[in-house]
Amino acid sequence: MTDKNLPIAIIGAGPVGLAAAAHLIERGENPILFEAGASVGQNVRNWGHVRMFSPWEYTVDSATVRLLEADGWTMPPLDELPTGDALVDRYMTPFAELDTMQGRIQLNSRVVGVSRQHTDKMKDANRSQQSFILHIETADGDMHIVNAKAVIDASGTWSNPNPIGAHGIAASGENKNRDAITYGIPDIKDKDADTYANQRVMVVGSGHSAINAILDLASLQETYPDTEIYWAMRSVNLAQVYGGGDDDQLPARGALGTRVKALVDNGHVQIVSPFYVTRIQDAEGGLCVESDNGKQVLVDRIIGTTGARPDLAMLRELRLDLDSSLESTRTLAPLIDPNIHSCGTVPPHGEAELRHPEENFYMVGMKSYGRAPSFLLATGYEQVRSVAAYLTGDYEAAKDVQLNLPETGVCSTDFVDGGAACCGTTSEVAVEPVGTIQLLDISVGSKASGSSCC
Repeated sequence: MTDKNLPIAIIGAGPVGLAAAAHLIERGENPILFEAGASVGQNVRNWGHVRMFSPWEYTVDSATVRLLEADGWTMPPLDELPTGDALVDRYMTPFAELDTMQGRIQLNSRVVGVSRQHTDKMKDANRSQQSFILHIETADGDMHIVNAKAVIDASGTWSNPNPIGAHGIAASGENKNRDAITYGIPDIKDKDADTYANQRVMVVGSGHSAINAILDLASLQETYPDTEIYWAMRSVNLAQVYGGGDDDQLPARGALGTRVKALVDNGHVQIVSPFYVTRIQDAEGGLCVESDNGKQVLVDRIIGTTGARPDLAMLRELRLDLDSSLESTRTLAPLIDPNIHSCGTVPPHGEAELRHPEENFYMVGMKSYGRAPSFLLATGYEQVRSVAAYLTGDYEAAKDVQLNLPETGVCSTDFVDGGAACCGTTSEVAVEPVGTIQLLDISVGSKASGSSCC
């Protein structure tokens, strides 16, 4: 029989993991959090320079706020748009520093495996009565084991980016040339400016992460006019890529598409489309990036903004019920399918939709969505509220899922192109196409000469 005095383990001290802890604490539980990074919000720090398009109203959790305000914390203006760093500095770190959180967060502690005590994935007998075993690797390479009565995996997907290869697998030469590739949104305006100044840069992807990167490169281009920007995408529907503009109920998100359209129209950004990256190789004067339709572009740097996928390796000994395409739970998949739903049209869901055959184990937050990019922080907060209620025996509260989201209808995703999170990094839009995209058919960057770079 599982010891009821054991803690509930939370993997990941990001905003959703911390929210899970807050809800469990309010219900008298004893959560313990394991964070692979050196501080809370380590993954958020990786895009800390990016301003989210969701205001504070939609980026904080109710239980976390209650515990913070009880300690004298003041809520930022609800309509203000935080950066990733602000989310950590003004919200997550103050929560982690509360007296009630002391001793609950173990930093530099990477969970490398989760299983059941004295059993493996195949055994049925008394399985649910065995405690969970978490194998924890610390920064110095030591390994230790922690027992828990339940596990909430809020580790996210940021650290496991999708490859830029066209077929869901790394393109030929992608791993070999990784030093010239950045995944996500680099800090082009500040610490990474020297890396991209006066360089030929290809941005791969068509979501809001791609647009953010392109806007930052265009800003850099004003000071360093020899900076060349190539935007490679699979889509040929620019209306879908640019988004809802003034119709977006999150104005900051709509403005991104409007601004990047102006850059394309003015010739500051060259679109290469359709472009399916199949090979990246050294060439004289740079890297030759090749599409399976024969297009070739010579560049110096590549920024991959094709989203992320869940890392399921540490969960191999658990019994999971995953959708064959999204890699979310089978029950959740039709509710979040980006071929159907946008961030604003995902229906409320909680513990029941997140349930796996492995009793008292849940994936929450971005990881719960698998490969679907239609996630919002507010969705993750409601998930953990429901899960915490269920784990503490309040089954009616667990069923009573509610979600307050802006009815945008503009962030459903062309799943083929991938994307990241709707909470402030990337998404794509579903609107009717207008006109035909003018394709840029080039074989070499303008700093080189010749008709073929490969």
